[in-house]
Amino acid sequence: MTNTPPDPKSSQTNALGFEEFIGILVAFATIGVILFWSFSRKESGWNLGGLLLPSPTQSPVPTTPTVESRQAPPSSEEKPVVVEKPLPRVSPGELRREQKLLPPDSTRETLPLVIPEKKPTIPPPIAFTDVPSDFWARRFIDVLSSRNIIKGYQDYSFRPNQPVSRAEFAAILQQAFRNGLGYTNKKMSFQDVPTQFWANSAIDQAINTGFLRGYPNKTFNPNQKISRAQVLVALASGLNLKVPASPNQVLSVYKDAREIPTYATNKIAAATESGLVVNYPDPTVLAANKQATRAEVAAMIYQALVRMRRVDAIQSEYIVKVPD
Repeated sequence: MTNTPPDPKSSQTNALGFEEFIGILVAFATIGVILFWSFSRKESGWNLGGLLLPSPTQSPVPTTPTVESRQAPPSSEEKPVVVEKPLPRVSPGELRREQKLLPPDSTRETLPLVIPEKKPTIPPPIAFTDVPSDFWARRFIDVLSSRNIIKGYQDYSFRPNQPVSRAEFAAILQQAFRNGLGYTNKKMSFQDVPTQFWANSAIDQAINTGFLRGYPNKTFNPNQKISRAQVLVALASGLNLKVPASPNQVLSVYKDAREIPTYATNKIAAATESGLVVNYPDPTVLAANKQATRAEVAAMIYQALVRMRRVDAIQSEYIVKVPD
C-alpha cells in the first residue's frame, strides 16, 4: 500500500486552478485595456503606444492660419495641413490707445491732400545810383525794377528825368504787358524801322495789342520823343478803358485842360477817371505836350498795372483823383 500513487484528481485541480486564475486575470486585463483605449480614443483622441496622431473627431483651438496648402483638393483619406499661429495678445492699455488713434471706419474721414501754393519770389529792386530815397517816383521805380519791367544803364543809373523815345516806350510796354494781353503776332513793316532794329519785336507787340499806332506814311518814328499825352492815349487804348459820359467835366481837374490835343481828349479823360495819371510836382497841371520822362512813364505804367490788379496800389499825392 505504500506504493500507491497520489490522487491525480486533487493534484490536477490545484495546478489547473492556479494557471486558470493567471490566464483569466491576463485576459480581463487585456480586455480592459482594449476597452479603455477604445472609449478614450473616441472621446478625447488619445492614442496609446506613443502614436501622437490627431483624432478625426478632435476640434482644433481657434487660431489664425498663416499658411494654407495650395495643392489639389485632398481625398477622403487625407486632410490639408494647416500651419497655425496663435493670435497676438493685446493689453487693455494698447487697445485703448489704438482705439483713440484710429477711430472706427464709420467715423473716419479721408481728407484731400492740399499743397500750399508757392508764391513767386520777387527779387529786390535795383539800387540805382541817381534815384535817391526821397525821390517822388522812387516807390514806382523800385517795384518795376524788381519785376524786370524797367532797367537801368550799365553805370547803375536810371536817369529818371531823361525823355523816352517811342521805341523805348514800346520796349517798356512789352515788359509790362507781356502776359495777360492776347494779340496776333503780325510782323509790321515801317519804312523807318530797319530789319535788324533792336526794338522790332517790341514795336510789333505794341502795334498788335493796340497800345501804339504808326503814322499814315507807313512810318513809326522810333526815335521820336513821346509826349505825356501820347503815353496816356496809348495806355487808355491798350487797356480799352471806357470813355466817361462827360469827358470835359473829368478834365476840369486840370488847370491846363485847354492844352490837351483834341485827338487825346477822350482817352486822357478815361485815363484820368481810371487813376492812371500821375502829375509831378502839381497834380492839377497835366502838361500834356511835355516830353514824358522815364520816371513819369514808370509811374503811369505802374498805375496801369494797378488797374489790371497786377500790383498793389501805392499811396502818392501826385496821383490824380477825380472828385465825386
